[in-house]
Amino acid sequence: MTAAGRVSGLLAAYLLLVLVALMARVPWLENRVGSDVVARYHRALGEYTVALAVAHAALIILGYAWQSGADPLSETVTVVLDYPDVLLSAVSLVLLVLVGAVSARAVRRSVSYETWYHVHLLVYAAIGLAFAHEFAVGADFSASPRNRLLWSGAHIAVGLAVVGFRLVVPLRRSLRHRLRVVAVVEEGPGVVSIHLAGRDLGRLDARAGQFLRWRFLTRGHWWQSHPYSLSAAPGSDGWRITVKDLGDSSASLGRLRPGTRVWFEGPYGAFTEQRRSRARRVLLIAGGAGITPIRALYETLPGRDTDVILLYRGTHGRDLVLYQELEQIARHRGFGLYPLIGPRNGPEGDPLSSENIRRLVPDVAARDVYLCGPGGMTTAAGRHLRRAGVPRHRVHTEAFEF
Repeated sequence: MTAAGRVSGLLAAYLLLVLVALMARVPWLENRVGSDVVARYHRALGEYTVALAVAHAALIILGYAWQSGADPLSETVTVVLDYPDVLLSAVSLVLLVLVGAVSARAVRRSVSYETWYHVHLLVYAAIGLAFAHEFAVGADFSASPRNRLLWSGAHIAVGLAVVGFRLVVPLRRSLRHRLRVVAVVEEGPGVVSIHLAGRDLGRLDARAGQFLRWRFLTRGHWWQSHPYSLSAAPGSDGWRITVKDLGDSSASLGRLRPGTRVWFEGPYGAFTEQRRSRARRVLLIAGGAGITPIRALYETLPGRDTDVILLYRGTHGRDLVLYQELEQIARHRGFGLYPLIGPRNGPEGDPLSSENIRRLVPDVAARDVYLCGPGGMTTAAGRHLRRAGVPRHRVHTEAFEF
C-alpha cells in the first residue's frame, strides 16, 4: 500500500509538470495541435492528477497506519506535523483539490472567467510546495543525486517555457507593435467590434481563424486578459475583434476609448485554412461567438461559387451577428450562405440535423467542415455530420469554453 502511494505520488508530480507545460503556450503546440485540443488534454489530465495526488496521501497514511498499528486519523496528524515538509505538501494538496473543484464542469459554468483563471494560478504555488516535499522525504530523490538533477532540470525547463512564452514574448511583441484601439462599433444588442491598429502587424503572420489573448490597458481591464478571435481578415496595419456581452468584463469593452493601448499574446490556434485539403470544398458551420473566426475564414478561403458554404445557426434572427457583412461577401464571391433559425428541440427538429445538412449541402460528405460555436451546438452538429457521412478527421472544430 505504501509503495502504491509512492508510485501515485510520482505520477501526480510528473503530470503536474505536464499540465503546466501544456498551458505554457508553446507556439508549436498552440498553432499545430490547436489551443482547444491542448486545453482538452489539459483538462482531462488535470482530473487524473488530482485523483493521483489524493490517492498518494491516502495510501501513504493508510500504509503507515497499518505498519504502526495506529488509527488513520492519528497517523495523519503524525505524518503531517512530524515529517519534514509534509505540512507544505498538505497545503499543496488542498490547493490542487481547490483548482480541480473549480475546474469541474458543473462548477465552471457558474463561475466567471476571471475567478476560474486566478484560482488556476494557485497551481504554481502547489508545484513549489510539492517540490520541497519531494526532495525532503521522497525516497526516489533523497538518495539519488542523478534523480534530483533530472527532476530539477525538468522544473527549470517548464518554468523557462512559462516565463518565456507567457511573459517575455508577449511583452516584447506588445512593445514592438504598439497596438491601440482606433474605433468601437456596435454590431447589435450587446455586441461590439473593436478595431485595432499597430506597427508592422504583418510580421506576426496572423491568420484568419486564429485568436489572441487581449489585455486592454485601461481601468478595470489591465489586470486580466481574455481570448477573442479575429473577426475579419488580419491586415498588416489593422485587426478587428468582435465581442459579445457575456456578463463578465466583456460587457464594458464597448466603452473603450480610441487610443487605448493594448497588450496581447499570440496569435494562436490551428483553426485556419492550413487544415483544409486543397482538393476539397469547404462547409463552414457557426453559432454564437463562433461566428468570429468563421467570418474571417469566409472572407479569405480560396474558391468560387459553392466551393465555400456557410450555415449560420441561431435561435432568433437577432442572434445572427455580422450577417450583413456575410451577405456582402457571399454576393461578391458567390459563396453559399444559409441562416438556420429556430430552437434545437422545436417542432421541426434541429435545424442542423443530418437530413437538413444534406438537403442544403448535397456533397457534404466530400467536404472539409469547419465547426465553431457553443459546446452543445458543436457536439450535436458533429454527431449529425458523422451521420451525414463526413469522416471525423475532416471535421475541424474550435471550442469556445474555458
